Amino acid sequence: MKKIQLFLISILSMILLIGCEALTGKEIARLPVNQISLDTTHLFIKEATLDLKNGDKINIWSDMDIEYDGDASLRFKIEIQKNGHNLGVLTIDPMKKNITLGEIKTTLNNKTNWSFSGKNSEFNIDGDGTYKFRAILISSGNPTLKIKKAEVVFKK
Repeated sequence: MKKIQLFLISILSMILLIGCEALTGKEIARLPVNQISLDTTHLFIKEATLDLKNGDKINIWSDMDIEYDGDASLRFKIEIQKNGHNLGVLTIDPMKKNITLGEIKTTLNNKTNWSFSGKNSEFNIDGDGTYKFRAILISSGNPTLKIKKAEVVFKK
């Protein structure tokens, strides 16, 4: 009986994962930044290199778990290169999202605990090539801010 239950749980889990991927896209890269870059001499950079095709639609998500007192502001700065040439910098506010999954936010006595996965932006790839994405996390400077998780997720 236990084997049948485990089998059914496994099948249901796979169905849920496949269904979620169909709605949100397939993850192709994750940048676990997880630390604030304080200034230009103390940058905490994570990067990923992807071979992408013309017309690919890339969705940028943030996967966050943070804690702070008062107000906090965060930004991911993502440098994009194609075949070694700089295309520019994309700035993402992880707190501004148009799709949210698994959000839990509690505020008590001005202390906030907040975790979520959210879609922040999307763009289309213009031309086949090797794309490099380099990300840092910057903050408004709230000294109570604790980063438990701050990751940029690319989905296709």
